[in-house]
Amino acid sequence: MVGGGHAVVVQSMTNTDTADAARTAEQVAQLAAAGSELVRVTVNTEAAAQAVPVIAERLAKAGCTVPIVGDFHYNGHLLLTKYPECARALAKYRINPGNADIGRKDYGNFQTMIEAAITHNKPVRIGVNWGSLDQALLTRMMDANARQRDPLPAKDVMIEAIVASAVDSARAAEKHGLPANRIILSAKLSGVQDLIVVYRKLAAACSYALHLGLTEAGMGTKGVVASTAAMAVLLQEGIGDTIRVSLTPAPGGDRAEEVRVAQQILQSLELRAFTPQVTACPGCGRTTSTFFQAMAEEIQGHIRRRLPEWKRERPGVEAMTVAVMGCVVNGPGESRQANLGISLPGTFEAPKAPVYIDGKLVKTLHGEGLAQEFIAMMEEYVVSHYRTDDSAACATGVRQP
Repeated sequence: MVGGGHAVVVQSMTNTDTADAARTAEQVAQLAAAGSELVRVTVNTEAAAQAVPVIAERLAKAGCTVPIVGDFHYNGHLLLTKYPECARALAKYRINPGNADIGRKDYGNFQTMIEAAITHNKPVRIGVNWGSLDQALLTRMMDANARQRDPLPAKDVMIEAIVASAVDSARAAEKHGLPANRIILSAKLSGVQDLIVVYRKLAAACSYALHLGLTEAGMGTKGVVASTAAMAVLLQEGIGDTIRVSLTPAPGGDRAEEVRVAQQILQSLELRAFTPQVTACPGCGRTTSTFFQAMAEEIQGHIRRRLPEWKRERPGVEAMTVAVMGCVVNGPGESRQANLGISLPGTFEAPKAPVYIDGKLVKTLHGEGLAQEFIAMMEEYVVSHYRTDDSAACATGVRQP
């Protein structure tokens, strides 16, 4: 479920040609395995619409039950009516009101898509983007603003138009018969401060579930930092029911990186837990030896490799905390705060490290093999502190839209 007090949901989007059912199903499965709880696919051509049921069938045969969202723009009204099997196979529709009726004087295409959602009992995300805003609405609001004694700056009018487009479209959908609890709104911009302003206004103007995302966030560090800066502020204020981090991958890069970043945002804010968190000091003049860095990397790598099995067999392990510290300045204190912590003495000293479990010093490890010993203790901790749940092996953790 989305909204209504449920946990914030992580979603992503494929970048394959949806008409290629095999490649798209493969990427959907990869995103779901990384933790995406909704996956959106582009449905922009007849071939793509025809492929959607095939994709859904491939995923079902593979045991992947992640909900698939169809992304519609200019021709969604045609595709949803001509290919009802596509409309049925999708779990949710994403409609851009700025593109649904472009060039028309009425909102008939938008209404057709809403009627399809009602017929097939599907929720709808009404997604407004500043780059494809309803120009007729924007023009009317700009003209009205120009007639004011003290007109607002053009950017402020655009922000008001984005909010109005989202809210008015949602209310029109309700008027056509779509229940409010099947409506999700988004209003995406590419500027951090602009996004914060828009979503604050949107949250104040309505009670619909909200999807957060900084559109066209960019590549690498820029995309990660900008998305985090925007969404963290809003999530901290209780705004947002689903999120996507729209990263531009490097050529041949891992599309699932956006899923991991979204999860880390939520986990860092303590809104959800996805994976054991490792606290590690950055290193300084007291830790110039590479032993500390190698140990931290080995422990982190072990957790990453073991996590899928742990999560299936030991529910709750994703909330475990681990501290890997390099010297005595902050090491013991940080180690006591974690479920498991290990603290090295610093540079130029014989490798030895006290290990703390739930705040208590339990053992001091010595020698070159202490990383492996600590990993063995961590495995014992997982077994003893997180119960085996056979039913968890069948759980997908996927939330319906």
